[in-house]
Order: sequence, then structure tokens, then C-alpha cells
Amino acid sequence: MSRAEKLLVRLLSQPKDFTYSELKTLLSSFGYDEEQGAGSRVCFKRKLHKIKLHKPHPGMILKQYQISLIIEELKKEGLI
Repeated sequence: MSRAEKLLVRLLSQPKDFTYSELKTLLSSFGYDEEQGAGSRVCFKRKLHKIKLHKPHPGMILKQYQISLIIEELKKEGLI
């Protein structure tokens, strides 16, 4: 199982300690590019699809609502 596949399984289990760097690695494997917005806003773009969220801070652990949003967006795009 590749690192991306392991990260996807981990994301789908909705862990309380999924990090921003893990998210970047996972979305990169699906062809998303990160674009920095204003302040802590970031946008992950793939073709015409965008996933917008705030970079978590002060720690780099994603909030549960962000994990749910990412799962929903990936399902909507037919990637999972």
C-alpha cells in the first residue's frame, strides 16, 4: 500500500490528529496544487475544482469539520 493510500485510509477514519502536511501529501497525490491566499487561507486546486480552507494554527492539526469537508469534496469529485 502506497503512502497516499495509507493517508486516504487514515483520513477516512477521521482521526483527531490528521496534520496539514499529511493533507498536502494526500491532495498532491490526487493532482491538487496548493495556492496561498490572504492570511491563513489556502486553496487546493485541481483542474476546475477548488478546496478552500484555513491553515490550522497554532498547531498544524486539522479540525474535524475540515476533515469532513475534504472527504465530502473528494467524494463529490469521484476521487474516493
